[in-house]
Amino acid sequence: MNLTRKVLASVAALAASFATVQVIAEAPSQAAVSCSGSVTYSKAVPASNPVAELIIYYNSTNGGTNSACLYRRGAAYGQPGWTEVQIVRCRETSKGGACTRTAESGVDGNIYSYYAGPRGVTGTVNNCVSAWGEVQWNGTRYPVASGPVGC
Repeated sequence: MNLTRKVLASVAALAASFATVQVIAEAPSQAAVSCSGSVTYSKAVPASNPVAELIIYYNSTNGGTNSACLYRRGAAYGQPGWTEVQIVRCRETSKGGACTRTAESGVDGNIYSYYAGPRGVTGTVNNCVSAWGEVQWNGTRYPVASGPVGC
């Protein structure tokens, strides 16, 4: 009886391992995003003495992948404070006007000393993207937004 239980336990463990491997193998792959690639947009705020800079990057993987990072600059660089960024893929294929979202990244917001992100969206080769974020520094909020770009 004891041998039967051991055999059944071994078979159950093997089946569970196989099921786990099967689930992992069938899970859709997530696009790797990074704060690197071709810069398609950059804006620093405030213009006179920047404490934040939004940069959007592009690479051709996954039907076009755009990533956004929001950097703390100037006096805010290296100093912990609220920093957040998000990017969306737009339905639109030309600049100007509104952005009808067809995909969006999650928001990366936290107390950071250097930057928030990367956050990314795929399938952007023929579409605009729009990104925004915010840095808080010395009690002031510094929002920055791109509007539809990269089309």
